[in-house]
Amino acid sequence: MTLKRVAAQFRFGISCARSAESLSCRPARQPEPPLNAPTASHEALPLRYHTPEQWVNEVLTEPRALLGDHAHLERKAASNALELVNRWPGAVCPDAWVSILAAVARDESVHLHALSRLLASRGGTLPRVHRNVYASALHGLVRRGEGARELLDRLLVSALIEARSCERFELLARCAEDRELAEFFLSLHGSELSHYKVFLHLAGMLVDDGQWQARWSEMLDAEAAIMAAQAPGPRMHSGVVGE
Repeated sequence: MTLKRVAAQFRFGISCARSAESLSCRPARQPEPPLNAPTASHEALPLRYHTPEQWVNEVLTEPRALLGDHAHLERKAASNALELVNRWPGAVCPDAWVSILAAVARDESVHLHALSRLLASRGGTLPRVHRNVYASALHGLVRRGEGARELLDRLLVSALIEARSCERFELLARCAEDRELAEFFLSLHGSELSHYKVFLHLAGMLVDDGQWQARWSEMLDAEAAIMAAQAPGPRMHSGVVGE
């Protein structure tokens, strides 16, 4: 897939998200069909730690806390994409690099807006302080000060976070008894899956496939250990009680 085509898909996805949002505001409601899980489940992802369904019941004991946590993740994802725009190591940054990362940032901003509205509708507010131990541990894997290798690691960490979120959106969409939340996370699943693939695609712009794939395999092992060590709680990247 070419970079121009990826960018076009992002623009189309954002347009669809906005159209879906406007339709959701219409007063007339159609009969609700059975909720289907996304076609790409966690088995389609390369993750080496698979979240048990028990996690869904645990995090949904405090749904507003989960939504507030995820809103901050979307905010940070948008900031990360914009900051990566200026990280291209060459003298001239490719247009496709800028347009794709800008589209990712815009996509994440749309998600943040939707999350803030959903949170407010449930009587919640966005917390002022947010900490993500999981993401901090992943960023600790980045080879700081090593030029293109640092940038490669940042792209791979971004892909890991998107893939993990994608896996958990699928679980929430399939297992949550709260239909509104299930449908909401289902609506985010495809976008996160696209983001995960795009960050790997951008990694391929920096180095050849053999180089980034070898590093990717190392990071998948590290991510599995980091994920398994997380404490439980109402967070998108939390652990499970008893693990």
